[in-house]
Amino acid sequence: MTLPGPLGTPSRLTAAVLAAVAVLTVALLGAGLAQTGTGELRIPAAGTTTLLRLLVLAGLAVHAGELVGHRLAGEGPRPRALSVPAALLAAAASAGLLLLLAAVSGLSLPVVYGLREGRLLLVTTNAFALAALCAASRRPALAAAPLAVAVAAEAMRAHPEAYSPAVGVGLAVVHLTGASLWFGTLLYVLRTMRLRRGGREVLVRYARMAACVYAALAVTGTVSTLRRLPLDAVLTTAYGRVLLVKLVLFGGVSLLALVARSRMVSGGDAETPARTEVAVLAAVMVVSALLTVVPDPHWIAP
Repeated sequence: MTLPGPLGTPSRLTAAVLAAVAVLTVALLGAGLAQTGTGELRIPAAGTTTLLRLLVLAGLAVHAGELVGHRLAGEGPRPRALSVPAALLAAAASAGLLLLLAAVSGLSLPVVYGLREGRLLLVTTNAFALAALCAASRRPALAAAPLAVAVAAEAMRAHPEAYSPAVGVGLAVVHLTGASLWFGTLLYVLRTMRLRRGGREVLVRYARMAACVYAALAVTGTVSTLRRLPLDAVLTTAYGRVLLVKLVLFGGVSLLALVARSRMVSGGDAETPARTEVAVLAAVMVVSALLTVVPDPHWIAP
């Protein structure tokens, strides 16, 4: 008899490989496909930038979700901590973005450090590195502070605005924090439930928090969209097209969350829709990374 490996049964391994291929395809080719027929200038190294930003978002979500999930888990066995590798992954991806910026711009690293984006990337890299050190210490909760710095720097870097920048950055901070907690905490909760072969009370505690997170995401996402995307540019810009895909995925994950909550209230199986929910949230994260790479529609809309 063959024992399942770390990824489980062969069918799960196949699914994981297919998912990884799909993620790489969307990350590397998504920006070019979204810009087809729009007349927008191509973004240099758009695919590599999207992939690196995805790794930053994933590392942030896993680490932040683990901090919150640890509190929600209560008494009982806990899954293996992933916060240190997640933070190191995000730090490495941020450093990669910094090196990519230097390569694309043709500038030396000392010059890139003097640029606004270069300084913010440097702050993000150091913040994640410090978060990894905190996670490895006896007081892992201290990582919340450097993670907050990383969120603020990422919001300022990925969402630059020439008009009312404070409002835009504030919306981005709330939205990025909420998205990270939704995906990361649910992932930790599901890992905990699998380890305990149940643990429905953990999912109940998560659902209470998730309702507030969902409301914050819906409000900030709507306001940010109205501020950044002119209505006549929805179908004619890469930003609008990618945003439509994100909205469809968001609608789907919202329905899954409602199904999970309904089953939880009725005492049914809420874990199955919750697992599908976290998979769709991963897809939302990929599209979100792509959304930070395509051109800002304000600069090209008539």
